[in-house]
Amino acid sequence: MKPTGWILAGALASVCGVAYGDGYGVKSGNPVIPGVPYEVHDGTRPQPPIITTGGAVSVKAPSDATVLFDGTSLDAWTNAGGPAKWVIKDGSLVASPPGDLSTKESFGAVQLHFEWRLPAGRKVDGQGGGNSGVFLMGLYEIQVLQSNGNKTYPDGQATALYGQLPPLVNATGPQGEWQSYDIAFEPPVYDGEKVVKPAKVTVLHNGVFTQHGELYLGPTQHKKLAAYPPKHPLTGPIKLQWHGDPMEYRNMWSRPLGERDKGPAEPQK
Repeated sequence: MKPTGWILAGALASVCGVAYGDGYGVKSGNPVIPGVPYEVHDGTRPQPPIITTGGAVSVKAPSDATVLFDGTSLDAWTNAGGPAKWVIKDGSLVASPPGDLSTKESFGAVQLHFEWRLPAGRKVDGQGGGNSGVFLMGLYEIQVLQSNGNKTYPDGQATALYGQLPPLVNATGPQGEWQSYDIAFEPPVYDGEKVVKPAKVTVLHNGVFTQHGELYLGPTQHKKLAAYPPKHPLTGPIKLQWHGDPMEYRNMWSRPLGERDKGPAEPQK
């Protein structure tokens, strides 16, 4: 779209009360994603349907969970190997300088619950103003974005496999309200340097499936195609992204996803 197009889009946004952010409605010029006719961060990709949910689903940590944030302590976290510097305010963990926050513990297959919100009144425009992310194994991002009333490229919306796959629906509630994520993640399986089973994820956003057994193309990239490296760790930290916006987190816990005893492959006679 030419510059005049961007001006028109901004005018429409102000009239309609909807933010039309970076990349909305235009091609990105990035590589085409395998299996679909869309580029990475393609603004012409169909927008997920917008739905209204019952709001955040707050779940207390079960007995076998690792509590990552209980509203009082950053003991589970680190900033670049040093002390965690994010701010705790009124029981919430606020994204803050100097950078991303990572767990001290590493995880493989994991169930993760947390709640987040963007404080009311902050201007949001596309990827700016209300952006963060959660990285499984420090590599695979599930986007955290204030997507209610805020349009951007679909593979960058809330619960998108960032740069790869949009959510099934846009289930984000109004700004200032708490949102919930429930994630089940399985890391990739390798045979030597060959991927035999890609990383897999399911996400519920405010109690609604927005990703269901989806496969990652590889570790998350920005403006590039994701691809699996020949060597890959077995476990990694959970990372919260600092994107310059004061996103708030609470009630964060994880638990391992063990393998079930599946029994014989075929029924016994």
